[in-house]
Amino acid sequence: MSALSLEPYGWDAFFAEAFAPHARAGLMPGRVLLQHNKIYLVCTRQGEIYAEVTGRVLHEARGREDLPAVGDWVALRPAGGEGRRATIHAVLPRKSKFSRKAAGSRTEEQVVAANVDTVFLVAGLDNDFNPRRLERYLIMSHESGARPVVVLNKADLAEDLEEKVREVERIAPGVPVVLMSARRGEGVERLLPFIWTGQTVALMGSSGVGKSTIVNRLLGDEAQRTQEVRSGDDRGKHTTTHRELILLPGGGLVMDTPGMRELQLLVSDRGLRETFDDVETLAAECRFSDCRHEGEPGCRIREALADGTLAAARFESYRKMLAEMAQAAVRQEQRAAQVEKGRVKRLTRAYNKSKKRY
Repeated sequence: MSALSLEPYGWDAFFAEAFAPHARAGLMPGRVLLQHNKIYLVCTRQGEIYAEVTGRVLHEARGREDLPAVGDWVALRPAGGEGRRATIHAVLPRKSKFSRKAAGSRTEEQVVAANVDTVFLVAGLDNDFNPRRLERYLIMSHESGARPVVVLNKADLAEDLEEKVREVERIAPGVPVVLMSARRGEGVERLLPFIWTGQTVALMGSSGVGKSTIVNRLLGDEAQRTQEVRSGDDRGKHTTTHRELILLPGGGLVMDTPGMRELQLLVSDRGLRETFDDVETLAAECRFSDCRHEGEPGCRIREALADGTLAAARFESYRKMLAEMAQAAVRQEQRAAQVEKGRVKRLTRAYNKSKKRY
């Protein structure tokens, strides 16, 4: 059996250089295609195998962000016997990562997708159209290092189509916007210029926007199960329940993701700056550098709100996300302090044990 080429799966000089030390240790490279709890399906030159992380990797991980995610390249050692199993000994450096705050009260990073080149931010042009939610996805996308593309699906159901497109262009200047109707198969060809061999595209968006239907159109079959949205509010049922990386027949890879019930942000200076460049440019023009935009003289934000060049809803969204990130920064500092305290305790215990031994 000939070895499988990894180049169609995104393997390149960047990952080859990062993997070189692991190759000398007798390990092999692979890319995570799917995760089920603690079991990973990984594509290698020997084909697809199942793998688990070693205890050492778990022990040394600072948190969930250091463990493999779908899209990661990893260093593996095949297990003995005839079963197609392996252990993951390292996660290679990432080119990009799409992260959010993990659900719950703890401020912990959850890597939703790794090593993504382009993110299709899918929004439905039905009754669930929500520009404020799209702003959150834009922040995460800009912070990730991947290129964002806004995909406006369900164009056949849109009311005030031109106005909705203009609103998206206002909140996402310079970001490509693609109109389509996946249900009817219209506009799928407009996605193809963003997908080519070795490139990874992830679809992000809330439930019911049509991500799985778009994947099926790209694949040319019904690989991804779809369901109708709920009547009355156009909110989708959670058809996709896990992230999966799929090789397309025409080249390139696509990753479908579950709709996110909770999209809480981490600290994202770059993402906020690029998503709200218009607001931050105005703020920089205020007379006072510490302007709170609450009535101070020479406030450019207030002038723009008054003359309509800045929408009040967009400014309030900016302030809300700025406050959310400030709270996240405090929690992250507290968590980092706790992690460091735990590390010192472990080292102290290990040192005391070694003293007793000798």
